[in-house]
Amino acid sequence: TDEQLDLDDGRWEDIHVVTGALKLFFRELPEPLVPFSHFDKFIAAIKMQDPTRRGRCVRDLVFSLPPAHHDTMKVLFRHLCRVIEYKEENRMSVQSVAIVFGPTLLRPASEEGNMAMHMVFQNQVVEHILNQYSYVFPD
Repeated sequence: TDEQLDLDDGRWEDIHVVTGALKLFFRELPEPLVPFSHFDKFIAAIKMQDPTRRGRCVRDLVFSLPPAHHDTMKVLFRHLCRVIEYKEENRMSVQSVAIVFGPTLLRPASEEGNMAMHMVFQNQVVEHILNQYSYVFPD
């Protein structure tokens, strides 16, 4: 929107407000960062038993995203990797970040089916991309 925010305002000093706003932004998008058309493909990829095939397939799927989605994902995941570097201070491990962001960034078009099972795989996709960031997003 055209709302002007003063980031020097004291309310932005609380990290929970900032992180909540970031998560809300991605949750409120009409289509998630991983488009609905790619959801089943990412789930199928993360279920692959062979780690080499799984890694290559996830990387190729990320590369196949529309440019705005791909570029946003690259910046967001780079930031999340930095958050994870400080896991001893902030208690945000790879698994914790994946639990928080998995269902927000990657969700099916309709909530039919086994939501609990979807959530496991959504988290695994995010965890995989975080763990393999430099392979998924080579510079």
